[in-house]
Amino acid sequence: MSTPNENAFISGSGIATYLDESDRGPAPKISGQTLTQDFVSLDSKKVSVINVWASWCAPCRAEAPVLQEFSINYPEVQFAGILTRDNISSAQAFYESFNLTYPTFTDDSLLLGFGGSLIPNAIPTTLIIDKQGRVAVRISGEVTVAGLKKMLEKVLSDD
Repeated sequence: MSTPNENAFISGSGIATYLDESDRGPAPKISGQTLTQDFVSLDSKKVSVINVWASWCAPCRAEAPVLQEFSINYPEVQFAGILTRDNISSAQAFYESFNLTYPTFTDDSLLLGFGGSLIPNAIPTTLIIDKQGRVAVRISGEVTVAGLKKMLEKVLSDD
């Protein structure tokens, strides 16, 4: 699954990669400080949607309302953000302006834990982690309602 350019962040194109269950690698344990200063630890036995974003990123602004709406419509799924290449004050303003309610982790070294799996390769990137704690989907670039719904439903229906 590795390519020489996986460590570079590029503008995403909205391309979704879904892995069959047998091809999935483990996601790292995701915990740490968040923008609201709370320490949060995600439950590795729940399906999770992880969005890598920055406040200066136009596609991130476009998809923020979509992700917030999904977090309300799918209460059985954990939603979280990971802030990257940004400053805290700009990120907090972004977080508040979009009325985001799911946590955003401020330590982007969490992204290093995705090595050996589908790594975030663009800003934004959205990952879906299955209920066995494995990375099942990577959406590089802005999510769409139809695309995120299709991938999330597919992972939720996995056995």
